[in-house]
Amino acid sequence: MLLTSVIIIIREVLEAAFLISILLSLCVQLNLTRHWFKWSLAGGVAGSIALGSQFGWVSNLFGGIGQELVDAGLQVFIYLCLLYICFKFIDHYFKPSASNATFRAILTAVIACAMTREGSEIYIYLLAFQDLPEGGISLYSGSIIGFGIGLSCCALFYYWILSFSVSRSLLLGCVLLTTMASGMMLQAAKMLIQADLLPDGQLWDSNGLLAEESLAGQLLYALVGYEATPAPAQLMIYMASGLTMAGVMIARYQYWRHRQLPKEANQYGN
Repeated sequence: MLLTSVIIIIREVLEAAFLISILLSLCVQLNLTRHWFKWSLAGGVAGSIALGSQFGWVSNLFGGIGQELVDAGLQVFIYLCLLYICFKFIDHYFKPSASNATFRAILTAVIACAMTREGSEIYIYLLAFQDLPEGGISLYSGSIIGFGIGLSCCALFYYWILSFSVSRSLLLGCVLLTTMASGMMLQAAKMLIQADLLPDGQLWDSNGLLAEESLAGQLLYALVGYEATPAPAQLMIYMASGLTMAGVMIARYQYWRHRQLPKEANQYGN
């Protein structure tokens, strides 16, 4: 029970922890306000308890596929929010300005939704096993260890990104957010497959090389949405979402570069 709890909690904590560390570090590098963070934490905790406590009711919605639709919907929403956030980060890098209310609200919402997804599963897990004879100390000890590892990874990731220059932090942060957002879309596709709304299948099985339930597998799951047995629909959605997000950011970066080049040329008398 101890090891199982550690692995499960790490799995649920890491994705939200990595997302928080990336967004916070980029806000620091770009001199953006971080007052929104406390509200996102409050919203995430409240959302986790609300969704976890109503798991049965949510699961019975839409003919028994409510949980899958809610989970997929949250991940699609997070993807769209991250697309907008990266867009605005690039804008702020080239033209610094005070963050507006919409941007702060989306930052708050994306962290709250990520925490709600992961936190509700932790809530359900703890509630389901706390009364078992073999639970108790092992359950909560493993959970505390898992939380500690997840938060430690968050802190290390945060300071690692801060160790780079602003331009490199922005590039690294946008690349990581793109891979995470694409991974969320891959997992959203998995939920829709479970709901029989997308076709199932299996392209390969990489459990022999890297088990999905291993610590390394969990790290890759959190960062890139690693799936050991992906379906064709999952891979297609993963690639399409990743290319779309990368294309939008490259286009926005080129837009600002072309606007600045004439100024730089005039500055040097060309």
